[in-house]
Amino acid sequence: MIPDRPSRLLLNRRHGTPGVVVLPDGSFRRAKAEIASWPGYAPTPLLKLEDVATEARVAAVHWKDEAGRFGLGSFKALGGAYAVARLLVAELARRGVANAATSAELAGGAHRDALRGITVTCATDGNHGRSVAWGAQRFGCRCVIFVHETVSQGRRDAIAKYGAEIRVVPGNYDDAVREAARTAEAENWFVVSDTSYEGYTEVPRDVMQGYRVMVDEAADQLDGQAPTHAFIQGGVGGVAAAVSIQLRARFGPDVKVIVVEPEKAACLLASAEAGEAVTVEGELDTLMAGLACGEPSLLAWQELERGAFAFMAVSDDSAVDCMRLLARRTPKIVAGESAVAGLAALLLAAREPMTRIMLGLGTESRVLLFGTEGATDPELYARLIDQSD
Repeated sequence: MIPDRPSRLLLNRRHGTPGVVVLPDGSFRRAKAEIASWPGYAPTPLLKLEDVATEARVAAVHWKDEAGRFGLGSFKALGGAYAVARLLVAELARRGVANAATSAELAGGAHRDALRGITVTCATDGNHGRSVAWGAQRFGCRCVIFVHETVSQGRRDAIAKYGAEIRVVPGNYDDAVREAARTAEAENWFVVSDTSYEGYTEVPRDVMQGYRVMVDEAADQLDGQAPTHAFIQGGVGGVAAAVSIQLRARFGPDVKVIVVEPEKAACLLASAEAGEAVTVEGELDTLMAGLACGEPSLLAWQELERGAFAFMAVSDDSAVDCMRLLARRTPKIVAGESAVAGLAALLLAAREPMTRIMLGLGTESRVLLFGTEGATDPELYARLIDQSD
């Protein structure tokens, strides 16, 4: 179904050990109620990939298709915009402007003068920045987004469409994170980041609570039939941690969560090898732009160091293989470069007898995949799909 290419697998020796509560359930219920109240909200589809299940020799494979989420093209619409709303409501209360404003009031134009004096910012590879910019435009504040120099023009333009100012930073994603934090401190702006670090956890916690909505929808759509495995993209780890937490909340601790990263930006796998969070240095030169992260999120690592069953790293070539596979099947599924790492890991793992044993993959397994983005850079997507093998 896809060519056999190299991959890496590491079982997590700390899987199942007790740890801290990273995302409280009460806060998730508030996030779910808030996001579900927004105009245009609807659960994204859960698709059954029978051809993939046959190839992988498992009972079922389901694909949560986030390409249509709020028109932004990725699951990140759930996190960044929700965190912007939470931050603005809290800041208006702190300034004595409104003690109990709602996001609906802000979207309707309430307190617009005060909101114009608030600037939110973040670093992004594309999708998170688009969500933050969308939230800022919707709720009425200013937005500045930092991108590193290899973020495509198409992704920059997609963010700017929502009124954000774009600033380009030399280096990689982690350099852009540091520059966004430095500038925000100097300018009294507010960072709305999807990665957390020492002293900065509350806003990323809101972002991750938003991500849990996607997983909760999938659990509902499975009609109570628990998956045995979930393959989920890594990056800084925020969405993988949200998947781990919400699957455990809905189905208990037995779902095996496998975190998948690009081989050139596998900071979570490297952290699992080291037994502590570590940074992967270098250019992080991977086609999977949304996963080009060298430093784990603190909150995410607190969950994944015990919640993840295994970590895998796959090649850019395998990602392109899977993009084409989905584009050429019937019905077609449009999935961007960062959406398909989990699918690639499943198909590569399923063909290796020892890997199947290590992951517990068998003919009764039910696998959940998250198609975390559509064609968020349509020009690049078309080029990758159409290029000759």
